[in-house]
Amino acid sequence: LYAYGDLSCLNDELTLGVVGTRYPSAYGRTAAGKISAELAKVGFTIVSGSASGIDSAAHRGALSAGGKTVAVLGCGVDVIYPKDNEDIYEVIAENGVFISEYPPGTPPLGKNFPLRNRIISGISLGIFVAEAPLHSGALITAESAIEHERDVFCLPPHDIFDRNFEGVVKYLRDGAF
Repeated sequence: LYAYGDLSCLNDELTLGVVGTRYPSAYGRTAAGKISAELAKVGFTIVSGSASGIDSAAHRGALSAGGKTVAVLGCGVDVIYPKDNEDIYEVIAENGVFISEYPPGTPPLGKNFPLRNRIISGISLGIFVAEAPLHSGALITAESAIEHERDVFCLPPHDIFDRNFEGVVKYLRDGAF
């Protein structure tokens, strides 16, 4: 793995992966940020994929509480992606770490993102799915968590018929917390 930032947070005992759609509702984005902040306040390191939407809300929530965060990238650690996170790139490096299995300079290719999800799961005690439609990449992370014998937690939807929560409803129905 390649890294940029404080590698010591990879040794933290309390880690939670927070994942979800790139196009969340205000409810999902707010909940992911607030829950990540509250967990960071009690010592959790928040792990996510640094994508737009839920991932960014999780990283920002952890940082807002003075916590640590790990960003697992689908590109090189020297590539700022998405550009929306340019303002927190150095803040994450100072209060956490970027990691990637791709060498520096690797662009954010679509095929890389599903593969990086197994790393999010592998370095986390559990996975929290904040908001995810049925075919979301976040559910790849949830499946990896199950394979890694990790717990899967889900944000209860504000509307059980909202298509953006179909993946969450499936996992809640199947026994997620």
